[in-house]
Amino acid sequence: MATFKSWLNAARLRTLPLSFSGIIVGSAMALNDGEFNSTIFILALLTTLGFQVLSNFANDYGDGVKGTDNDERVGPKRALQSGLLSEKELKTGMLITIVFSLIVAIALIYVAFGFENMGYFWLFFLLGIASIVAAVKYTVGKSAYGYKAMGDVFVFLFFGLLSVVGSYFLYTQTISLLIFLPAIAIGFLSSAVLNLNNMRDLITDKNVNKITIPVLLGAKKAKKYHAFLLIGAYAAAFLYYYFSDVPWWHYLPLIAFIPLLDHYAKVKQNQTPSLLDPELKKVALTTFLFAILFFVFNLF
Repeated sequence: MATFKSWLNAARLRTLPLSFSGIIVGSAMALNDGEFNSTIFILALLTTLGFQVLSNFANDYGDGVKGTDNDERVGPKRALQSGLLSEKELKTGMLITIVFSLIVAIALIYVAFGFENMGYFWLFFLLGIASIVAAVKYTVGKSAYGYKAMGDVFVFLFFGLLSVVGSYFLYTQTISLLIFLPAIAIGFLSSAVLNLNNMRDLITDKNVNKITIPVLLGAKKAKKYHAFLLIGAYAAAFLYYYFSDVPWWHYLPLIAFIPLLDHYAKVKQNQTPSLLDPELKKVALTTFLFAILFFVFNLF
């Protein structure tokens, strides 16, 4: 029988700060507009927790049964690969997590819209279903989009646009073009984390015919693509402050990007894929730090 530690390993809780970042940024903008609701905030975080853990279980299962996770894998050992969990146990874990995510998502939608706005209720319910499908289909099944170089697109859409703009809409039931700039910043940074992961696994992914952006572009161009994501994220965040016409000290959350200068220098010079693993944490924590600072500075 699987131990609690085995489930924690498969859940990969270290990925949660990145997934929470979009919710924090969207909530910060709602706070700035005087529309913050602590119940919505907590339920949104719990919903995201469910989706992220489901995605991690599904990735573990999908890559495991396809043989992508093998002895040549560079990154941390997965639960199915190392025998900590069986295929049946992971399927059960996925089902339980889906049920949990749906229950919390419905509660979130009800608190945000009630039954007076059934159009919004069903729209966000369908977005929740889409999030569940996207979490599972990343690596599971013959048509897994993570094996067709589409992972970056879905990460950008769900971790960036939907997470930030969607969470803001839950509070305010409004949207403006300005909101999309921090959403783009979070989306690019989240895609950068995935790109690093795929650069680290480029050789093993290529050997098992898992097509990712680095497999398509090659290591050298994948590094240029990584630079585009980092610069794009900074530019989007900067433009948000610029067009918001805020005092200079509101720009201070941008200091979270400073560690990325040293980070990219290491990525550019890297010749050993395994050494990219610590760099994933740097980008993930940079994203989370930016989100926290973004929230804090919207308190004033």
